[in-house]
Parts: sequence; C-alpha cells; structure tokens
Amino acid sequence: MEKLGDTERFKQRNMELDGFDRITAGGFTQMPNVIQNDPALNLGEKAVYAQFLQYAWHHDYCFPSQDLIAKNLGLTRVRITQFVKGLEKHGYLTIQRRGLGKTNWYTLHATVKRHK
Repeated sequence: MEKLGDTERFKQRNMELDGFDRITAGGFTQMPNVIQNDPALNLGEKAVYAQFLQYAWHHDYCFPSQDLIAKNLGLTRVRITQFVKGLEKHGYLTIQRRGLGKTNWYTLHATVKRHK
C-alpha cells in the first residue's frame, strides 16, 4: 500500500519553511486542531488560547498577565479581556477565583462538551 506522503499529489511542494528550527524560531506552540477549527471561536480567542499554551508549554506556568498577552498580540488589554471571556463562555477556559490579592487559577481545556 502506498503511503499518503509518497503519492504524486503530496510530492509537489508549494511551500517552503525557512529558519524553522528550534534555535532560530525560538520554539513553537502547537494548538489542538479542535481549537483551530472551531468556528464558534473568533480569531482573537484562538490567538489568546495559543498564548496561554505558549506559556503553559514553554514556561511551565500559565496565565501570563493580560497586559503581556496584549503586548505580544499588539492589542489592548480590554480586547484581551473580551477574548478571555469568550474562551470561558465556549468552555475552553475555566477561571477559579481564589480571593482578594491572590492570583486566579486557570484551566485550559483542549475539548469541550457541547450542549444540545
């Protein structure tokens, strides 16, 4: 049986990646396809989710400040807050408030159960 990558269709490249090794690219962030392909999420929510993953995977902690996410994405803190609320509404993020003066506890979900 022929492997998919060996077929003529897949042998014709139409894209080249330049400089994408771990050193020069500074790492990368993988995002689950369920997030990337969810039409209920807008582009900003997907970008914020990717930022959360970046910090969770590469920095061994998650929830960078909303100010830092805003800076990284070139957006305002107000927009980031809206996107965070959207992720929470869609079930991809759970926020547990721990009290005055304490940090919140955030849980990222890779899948959600849709209510019918």
